[in-house]
Amino acid sequence: MRLRPFSVGLTAPLATARGEITEREGILVEVGPDDDGASATGVGEATPLPGWTESRSACESALRGVRDEDGCLVDGALDRLDRETPAARHGLALALADAAARGEGLSLAERLAAERDLPTPAESAPVNATVGDADPETTAAAAARAVDAGFDCLKIKVGARSLDADVERLRAVRDAVGSEVALRADANGAWNPSTAREALDRLAPLDLAYVEQPLPADDLDGAAALRDRRNDPTDASGDPTLPIALDESLSRYGLDALLDADAADVVVLKPMALGGPDRALAAASAARAAGVEPVITTTIDAVVARTAAVHVAAAIPDVAPCGLATAALLDDDLAPDPCPVADGAISVPDGPGLAGDAFDGLL
Repeated sequence: MRLRPFSVGLTAPLATARGEITEREGILVEVGPDDDGASATGVGEATPLPGWTESRSACESALRGVRDEDGCLVDGALDRLDRETPAARHGLALALADAAARGEGLSLAERLAAERDLPTPAESAPVNATVGDADPETTAAAAARAVDAGFDCLKIKVGARSLDADVERLRAVRDAVGSEVALRADANGAWNPSTAREALDRLAPLDLAYVEQPLPADDLDGAAALRDRRNDPTDASGDPTLPIALDESLSRYGLDALLDADAADVVVLKPMALGGPDRALAAASAARAAGVEPVITTTIDAVVARTAAVHVAAAIPDVAPCGLATAALLDDDLAPDPCPVADGAISVPDGPGLAGDAFDGLL
């Protein structure tokens, strides 16, 4: 196993639980081939994100800890990377899966789907565009540009302004793009329970697909209570409310706790934070079995991990639009993108494994 640290800049600072960051620092992981050339080479990416995964130093230490003095993987290396180091596990799991898929002449999506007895993966995955915080006119104009570019699903950032302002912004977007475009509102945990309840009531006429993380990540009971209102005959409004998606709460509690609490209609799954493409697809399958829809997104990863997330999304039958159109958030990257966004979708790259030989030579 070979490791190569890297850093790619962001086009704008990213706010995290540990403060703003201006670059994504990670580690490329390469495995194989065997000394006898019997196996293929595989490439993975471990790009930690504060608040979602372990630290950069913990990630590198974990990866170095599963090599022997000759630089070879120790027995059971993947099993030694526990849930405290998901980014490290993602890097190694992806490299091993890429090598195995290339050796079998399968795409990573095909191999992942076969492992879980899923149907043949789709050739592409639908993606949403993200529209940031701005005044109603600017927000509506940005939304219209995204639709003109081929997106039919938009995620609008809310919560930084008053609820009145956000309702006005979303109404302006709906008026600008029409009823055929799916709209999602992402509050990033900004509202308290009373504001969240009011938001769901006032936004319901706009026919949103869902409201993402309306409450802080640690308020799992509150999220469950918001969903309960739809079936509560004592609720004052008596009207159904919008579906709830959870993102940050998943990182805090884990999928099992979210499903046990009946707190979400949709879960946002990040392969890097979950510990690998295999775990992300397993989580998507578990969510589906519980009647909860999965959406795959990135932690603003570099091109290797971003491509892997496309394979995961393509392996989920009839997946909803995913948050994979994040390449534009990077000022530079590790390699040319083998699967750019086109008409609101990302095609699975040609070739076996991640993308054939597109990432060969990165280490």
